[in-house]
Amino acid sequence: MKQKNVKSTSWEIFSPYFKQIEVPAKTLLLQEGKVSRKMYFIEKGCLRTWINNDGKEITTQFFFESQIVSSIESFRTNQPSLYSIQSLEPCILQTISQKEFQDAIENVPELRKELEEHLFQRLLQGQKLFLSYLKNTPQQRYEELIENYPHIVKRVPQHYIASYLGITSVSLSRIRNRQ
Repeated sequence: MKQKNVKSTSWEIFSPYFKQIEVPAKTLLLQEGKVSRKMYFIEKGCLRTWINNDGKEITTQFFFESQIVSSIESFRTNQPSLYSIQSLEPCILQTISQKEFQDAIENVPELRKELEEHLFQRLLQGQKLFLSYLKNTPQQRYEELIENYPHIVKRVPQHYIASYLGITSVSLSRIRNRQ
């Protein structure tokens, strides 16, 4: 969730390639199993990534202003995405297509470094979450969330937070009541 700010100098080179879109809350930007054709830079709003597990949605990450969102694996390889991307709030997004991104990255070598850093941060965040699931109780995961990402608790509906923590909304309610 903590990622490189999109306003860094190197990312601004993408600005001629951007197309701005506005989407309402609960807009599905990418469906699991489809190939990702766009990368999103969030100007305003909140997005989440999630997977479908036998009809149950499991939230995997949240993204906010100045963050970059894409199923990067799908975007770069043309393989089906492993997850969906959805808006949780009305959003103003800057989008870039695969071709435009490829053109930009070939013309500006330092962007490769920015992309590597972005991928590293996503991998690190994913590893931390995975290890937290293995070693921490739901109570500890919630406390970690409050400590490291208090903005999530303020902006994201409780049922998505519960899904992210791997618990039910009722369990999250009980944990919050003990605080």
